[in-house]
Amino acid sequence: MAQCYLILFVLFMYSGSLEGASKRFFTDFLQELPTPGTGGPTFDSTVPANITGLVGKTVKLVCRVKNLGNRTVSWVRHRDIHLLTVGRYTYTSDQRFEAMHSPHAEDWTLRIRYAQRKDSGIYECQISTTPPIGHSVYLNIVEPITEVIGGPELHINRGSTINLTCIVKFAPEPPPTVIWSHNRQVINFDSPRGGISLVTEKGVLTTSRLLVQKAIQQDSGLYTCTPSNANPTSVRVHIVDGEHPAAMHHGGVSPNCRLSHALLLLLSLAITFRLHHKIRWKSSKKLSST
Repeated sequence: MAQCYLILFVLFMYSGSLEGASKRFFTDFLQELPTPGTGGPTFDSTVPANITGLVGKTVKLVCRVKNLGNRTVSWVRHRDIHLLTVGRYTYTSDQRFEAMHSPHAEDWTLRIRYAQRKDSGIYECQISTTPPIGHSVYLNIVEPITEVIGGPELHINRGSTINLTCIVKFAPEPPPTVIWSHNRQVINFDSPRGGISLVTEKGVLTTSRLLVQKAIQQDSGLYTCTPSNANPTSVRVHIVDGEHPAAMHHGGVSPNCRLSHALLLLLSLAITFRLHHKIRWKSSKKLSST
């Protein structure tokens, strides 16, 4: 009888150890296996992996993970192998970086506020599998350039058309709006002045052309082009009577250009004279030989 109790006790202890081992097996091994029928966590490749942001603006890097299960998602900066976020927590002293995630959502977002040029580079979204798997996102922080052709000073003949062309380049997207102002006042295209029109063409290179017909003295002053997603730029317009000593915006020729034309004429004359002299010398030499 005692031997039976001993056997039952051993079986009970053995079953307890099996239960513990089973729990450890599920904890240490099976949790790393993909959920049946799902194939394990994967990255959504349809999310853009090349992001362009503006200096001083907020940028968001999105990593979309399917079938994550009980694993975690982290963001790592390649430049210095710096761990930025783990799950919904931020692990950097730079307060411009922040982890963003909504419960039960597939998107794990790294938000960068007040982006700087130095933030450009590769960032990797990592899943805590064994071994970890990652998805790289390239960030390019740019500072758009706004310029007015012919600036910063333009001289326009009175009575002619003021033609100002503003160019916006290196912007991640065309500016939604481009505003022109004259002496810090937004130009009113319906004003009694009349003869003012604007033509804007949006694209990789956005151009905005301001036309002011029959220029008068009151049209002189500072004209400013302000794109909605780039820095403004200005040009000062002078309305003059007749040709101005400086380069004219319409029909004028600069002194440097006149000098170039004169030098070109002298060079052409010199070449012509030398060729003519050489031909005469050859002709005289042929006659003497005969």
